[in-house]
Amino acid sequence: MAADLEKNLQKVLNDIGEQPTKLIAVSKKQPIESIQKLYDLGQRAFGENHVQELTEKEAQLPKDIEWHMVGHLQRNKVKYIAPFVHLIHSVDSFELLKEIDKRAAQNERVIDVLLQLHIADEETKFGFSHDEMILMLSEGEYQNLKNVRIVGLMGIATNTPKQGNIFEEFKEMALFHDGLKKSFFRKNDEFKEISMGMTSDYDLAIEQGSTMIRVGTKIFGARHYPKTVKEDAKN
Repeated sequence: MAADLEKNLQKVLNDIGEQPTKLIAVSKKQPIESIQKLYDLGQRAFGENHVQELTEKEAQLPKDIEWHMVGHLQRNKVKYIAPFVHLIHSVDSFELLKEIDKRAAQNERVIDVLLQLHIADEETKFGFSHDEMILMLSEGEYQNLKNVRIVGLMGIATNTPKQGNIFEEFKEMALFHDGLKKSFFRKNDEFKEISMGMTSDYDLAIEQGSTMIRVGTKIFGARHYPKTVKEDAKN
């Protein structure tokens, strides 16, 4: 198992190559021992989808791990991760942004976040529409939030075998990111991240300039779900 983890990690890192793309190892439903092994191999950025699992793992693992919240985040659970979370990828409303700012202030921190853009041809995905995000940024209230920092965008492509469709979604997202940069974040050097690409499509995301890929099962293998729960194969 340990040998497989090392081999799998190196494969993804080789795929990234010289590109300026950061690997977020998605450790959802993976055992502490596997995360520790990747840590021992030099991996520092890990992503989780659920707050309870994230807080439990943070308490048991080295404190210099960068924990990324990559799943849908409810406002009433922000307080649990605010003391330590490195980056929240999944901000999909202004109300959530305000809650993160509030909890960050209580912890005397500034929390970096990504705005989640709905790029998939699926209603079940979360995220701002293009128009909703432009409207929120145009209204400018986000500039009054002093303990949260918007550093880029996150998106999840359609779950489809049609690689051309996925490529176009990533291309559209990269162009939209550039447009927001010019319109709203021209003087903000931190607004530079594009979190897109997962196990099944990260190669296409890297081609379109992804700065972060979120890869889980390709590194860890199958997730350790209870027998009554079916594995979600995408992340």
